[in-house]
Amino acid sequence: MTNRTSREIRLASRPTGWPTADNFRLVETEVPEPGPGQVVVRNLVMSVDPYMRGRMNDAKSYAPPYRLGEALHGGAVGEVVASADPGLTVGDMVRHGLGWREYALLDAAGARKVDPTAAPLSAYLGALGMVGLTAYVGLLDIAAMRPSDTVFVSGAAGAVGGIAGQIAKLRGSPRVVGSAGSDAKVEHLTRELGFDAAFNYKNGPVSEQLRNAAPDGIDVYFDNVGGEHLEAAISSLRTFGRAALCGAISRYNLEEAPPGPRNLGLAVGNRLTLRGFIVSDHADRTPDLLAEVGGWLREGRLRVDETVVDGIENAPDAFLGMLRGENIGKMLVRLAR
Repeated sequence: MTNRTSREIRLASRPTGWPTADNFRLVETEVPEPGPGQVVVRNLVMSVDPYMRGRMNDAKSYAPPYRLGEALHGGAVGEVVASADPGLTVGDMVRHGLGWREYALLDAAGARKVDPTAAPLSAYLGALGMVGLTAYVGLLDIAAMRPSDTVFVSGAAGAVGGIAGQIAKLRGSPRVVGSAGSDAKVEHLTRELGFDAAFNYKNGPVSEQLRNAAPDGIDVYFDNVGGEHLEAAISSLRTFGRAALCGAISRYNLEEAPPGPRNLGLAVGNRLTLRGFIVSDHADRTPDLLAEVGGWLREGRLRVDETVVDGIENAPDAFLGMLRGENIGKMLVRLAR
C-alpha cells in the first residue's frame, strides 16, 4: 500500500456576484487505493473554464451545482500511478473530469487515454479537448458555416474564440472578425491568429465597431459573451444568418439578469437562427475533431495559445483571472512537471 496525500480546492461558500478567494479552501487529504475498476491519476495539468462559475450557484442548470465543502472538478490530464482495471496500466496518460486536485481516484470508465507523442498533454484540454470541440461543433454544426460566410466571434482572444476564428479561416471564410477586451489582444488576433479585423469592445459601442469591421454584414456569429455583443450581432446578421450561442460570460457574475436583446424582432424579418448548444451533447464529433484539427495542429497551421499558472494553491487565482479576461487562449493550471 502506498500512502499518498493530495491537496485539493474545495468550494467554501457560494459567491454572490463576482467570486473571491474566500469562496475557495485548500485542503490536504489522503488518497485511497483504487478498488476494482478504479485508477489513481497524478494530475499534471488542469483546466479552469467559464462554465464553472455557473456551477458555483445553487441553481438548476444543464450540469449539477458544485457541493459546498467538497472539491471542485473539471477537465484534467495526468498519469496513472495505480490501477485496478485491466484497461489502464501505470504510466498511461489520461484525460478525465476530476481536476482541482493533485491526485484523483476515479472509475477507469471516466478516463480516456491520450497520446503524449501526438500533441502536448495540455492540448487535450484545449484544441483537442472540450475547447476545440466546442469551437468545432459550434461553428460547423450549430451555425452551419459555409466557406463563403463572413464570421464574427466574440471573446475571440479566449480559449474557444481563438480556435473558432482560426477554424473559420481554415475552412475558407473570406472575412473573420473578432472582439476582445484590450488593444493588445486585438493586435494578437490580427497579427497572430489570422483574423481579418478585430476591435476592442471597451473602446465604444459594439454595434458601431462591428459595423465598421464588417460593413456588409455577417452571416455567422459565434457568441461567447452575450449581452451587448449579441444585440450587435443580431443587427449585423444578414438574411438567414445563424448564431451559435456558446456562452454569455458578460452576465455570469451579475446579481440581476439584464434584459434580453432589444432587437430580437429582427430575427423574424431576417429569418435568423439563434441556437444554443452544450458541447457534451456532441461527443460523437470527437473523432472528426482529432482528425481535422489534430492535422492542422501537427502541420503548424493552427496556433494554440495558453496562459499557465503553476500550483494547485493558485488555481483559484487562475480561475478568477480567467473571469477577468487576463488570459490569452486557454487558462491552465500546471500541477506537476
